Amino acid sequence: MIISVVGARPQFIKAAVVSRGFSAAGIEEWIVHTGQHYDDAMSGRFLRELGINNVFANLACGSGSHAKQTAQMLIGLEEIMLEHARRIKAVLVYGDTNSSVAAALAAAKLTIPIVHVEAGLRSFNRSMPEEVNRVVVDHLSDLLFCSSGQGVEQLAREGVAKRVIDVGDVMLDAFETFMPVAQQSVRPHFPGSSPFAIVTIHRPSNTDDRERLARIVKALGELRFPCVWPVHPRLDERMKQNDLPANVRCVAPLSYFEMLAALEACSCVITDSGGLQKESYWAKKPCVTARSETEWVETLEGGWNQLWDPLSEPLQSVLDRQPTTAWRPLYGDGKASVRIADGMREHLLS
Repeated sequence: MIISVVGARPQFIKAAVVSRGFSAAGIEEWIVHTGQHYDDAMSGRFLRELGINNVFANLACGSGSHAKQTAQMLIGLEEIMLEHARRIKAVLVYGDTNSSVAAALAAAKLTIPIVHVEAGLRSFNRSMPEEVNRVVVDHLSDLLFCSSGQGVEQLAREGVAKRVIDVGDVMLDAFETFMPVAQQSVRPHFPGSSPFAIVTIHRPSNTDDRERLARIVKALGELRFPCVWPVHPRLDERMKQNDLPANVRCVAPLSYFEMLAALEACSCVITDSGGLQKESYWAKKPCVTARSETEWVETLEGGWNQLWDPLSEPLQSVLDRQPTTAWRPLYGDGKASVRIADGMREHLLS
């Protein structure tokens, strides 16, 4: 048996397709939800929509400082791992959240093999908690599945070369699996037939600084088309402190299927999310990322994704620059989940 640890919206999406791969391969899996995302709009709704019904435990760790949240997760995860130690063959974690680093630390101290999906990513910005988490998890892991050759090369530069496999991106599996479902089942209310942007800004680096957040809101108001902004729960109160421009409409968080439908309908994306940069690319929609760096460097090629500093450049000027290269496939062929199941069998479960 393996235990997969999830805690945040992007991890639920990844787990939905990887769990299908495990089931098809006859691999027994228990999912533990740390409760890092606990609002129903960001957690329960996603689990229901994606059909994830094998959640063994919910630790309900909730919010708090990074130290407090991670410590609570460590305690809860260690208890589960100790109770079922004889059955657990490996602990699998996704990406770069506090849930992932807590699970990796707990498993490492109990000498349980660790599997990292989405390994080898680097922003090279240690001020981001996610960067610290992903480095720690990579260097603790026993089996590392990368989304592209860039991840494999980065791990080799850091001295991690054994049991590193480029499987492609599981988010592409999810995109290809669920986009047809979303197109058939979701009828979102977006601005008519005119061009509009989907906006997702939620990172503390953009939202905890009042001046920076005000600049982003002002920049959106200067655009020549409407913006639809699904507001993360942690940002809801801050947004009420800003006078919204007439062309900016804030809405409740979208479900995964609703976001896929929004990607299909929109003309461009403005975000600071990691996953949405890739989903925008797969949907063939230009993306502007409100950060000074990105882990998904391949999306920058040809200008399909552009980095933007809200304090130094008008947003409309960035959007006016169109991609300069033809769209090409990135991050695999949509079969990463199958390769992960095969890799687990070959390296850990044989």
